[in-house]
Amino acid sequence: MTRDLNYLKETPSQTAGPYVYIGLAPGAAGFDIYAHELGQDIAGPNAAGERIQVEGAIIDAAGSPIKDALFEVWQANAKGIYAHPEHKGEVEEGFLGWGRVITDFETGLWRFDTIKPGAVCGHGGQQMAPHINLWIVARGINVGLNTRIYFSDEAEANLKDPVLGLIEWPERRQTLIAMRDESSEKPVYRFDIRLHGKDETVFFDV
Repeated sequence: MTRDLNYLKETPSQTAGPYVYIGLAPGAAGFDIYAHELGQDIAGPNAAGERIQVEGAIIDAAGSPIKDALFEVWQANAKGIYAHPEHKGEVEEGFLGWGRVITDFETGLWRFDTIKPGAVCGHGGQQMAPHINLWIVARGINVGLNTRIYFSDEAEANLKDPVLGLIEWPERRQTLIAMRDESSEKPVYRFDIRLHGKDETVFFDV
């Protein structure tokens, strides 16, 4: 007996468009829609750990900052545990570990405040170095880009990280390292995302 199978066609992709932030981060665009915007507070006031700021720019092929990009951030807490129903009681009250960030419309710079995450236990019990995950959308990007931020002061852990180890060329791994600056009151990590050309940031298929 044969059966006729109806396969659904793949949904076509489409660039994010210049107004993606209006729907996903309306407060930054001047639209007072929500009392609390979804994902705006990444760590929350009760999170333990070192308070840090992460900042940078998203650079296009011409070397110019993209001024209307948006990305989502997710991370573990200082113990290396993600906010998840299975981990109830292991993360601080109010800790989401998730946020939404847009670039400044004038300068193209972005920044967010959070806590420095701890090392995460990955597949097969492998220990991953402290990192922050990013998913990026902007005009001209048909499929969201996934990458990670690692920390320059975690050199030993970075050397053992199984994901960084998948990148064949050591110089390419450096595109995922945020540089620490302690000249301000709060430690700042600088991380520029380069979409094309020399020193292009490593992106992952997930």
